Amino acid sequence: MKPHTLILALLLGTTALAADTYQPAKYDLSALPGYAPTQRVTGVLRIYGTPLEDLVGKWANAFRGHHGQVRLNAYLINTSQAFAGLVTGSADIGVMGHRQWRNGFQAFEAQFGYAPLEIRFGTGSYDDPAGTTPGLMFIVNKRNPLAGLTLEQIDGIYGAQRSGGWVNGRWSTAVARGPEKDIRTWDQLGVTGEWAGQPIHLYGSDVTLSNWADLIEREAFQGGTKWNPALVEEPRADIGTKAKGKTRDQQVLEAVEKDPYAIGFIFQRVINANHGDVRVLPLARNSGGPFVVPGAQTFFDGSYPLHNGAYIYLNRVPGQPLGVREKEFVKFILSREGQQIVAENRLFIPLNAEQVKAELAKLE
Repeated sequence: MKPHTLILALLLGTTALAADTYQPAKYDLSALPGYAPTQRVTGVLRIYGTPLEDLVGKWANAFRGHHGQVRLNAYLINTSQAFAGLVTGSADIGVMGHRQWRNGFQAFEAQFGYAPLEIRFGTGSYDDPAGTTPGLMFIVNKRNPLAGLTLEQIDGIYGAQRSGGWVNGRWSTAVARGPEKDIRTWDQLGVTGEWAGQPIHLYGSDVTLSNWADLIEREAFQGGTKWNPALVEEPRADIGTKAKGKTRDQQVLEAVEKDPYAIGFIFQRVINANHGDVRVLPLARNSGGPFVVPGAQTFFDGSYPLHNGAYIYLNRVPGQPLGVREKEFVKFILSREGQQIVAENRLFIPLNAEQVKAELAKLE
């Protein structure tokens, strides 16, 4: 294994061998619409953002098979360039491997006076070693009898009293909650026996600004940003000397393996690569259920609550049509052909037919 490959593998909590032997999931895309050009496209389409050269390149080549007179100019340096390109007028499309942070939305709106058009083009990965923007698994010690968690319970465990939260880029007091909803001991989750009255020991990583922190804040905290101060967390990129070179992911996994009163959030590919001896909890959106086991197919059908997404952003003036080049390119990405490229690329999970329909409706 090459040195730089080994370093990357350590940071991701996986190995090249795991990637070589992994069998990618198959997704049924037959219900997705095929791409049928509705307008002739010419000129230059400028795409800025996350370094997704292989994925965007394959989209571009296939798109030019339908529109031979269009040229694509890609500047895929880092994620920040997606909104920088849109705000400065240098880009027609900003592509991102995750949802934009709140400050990016605020910068765009300050410049133009309206929000950008957000189009989701894929779902974050589940356990694929080649994937990115993974969804989250909540794990407990294998002896812990807890059957599952609701999003409200995750808020109670990991969140804290708050005066409000950020909903669609706006501060809202509607999502405020008091300390009575805090969950700090296992019996508050209905766990009895030796767990009754015992404090919940929380583990995680990167809750200041990351895909997974943003995911929990949006879906479980309802836009809140206040975390339980008892959470033990560190940046994932740091390899602590006290842990003898172990990644933060491995530290979280081992902490839950050793501590019967612990809970942590982590990625499935980390559990697989390290043969984690823990229990992954099914999740439910509300107390009425159903509780959903995480998996490639429950990520694909959208039933597992804490899956991530990948997005395209465009500058469309409200009430005015989207440009022809942009609209046709996005339609291609959301077509069966475009989503098949997403599936074969393996960085993300493709969208299902219902999700594609919802995204296509935003173009009209």
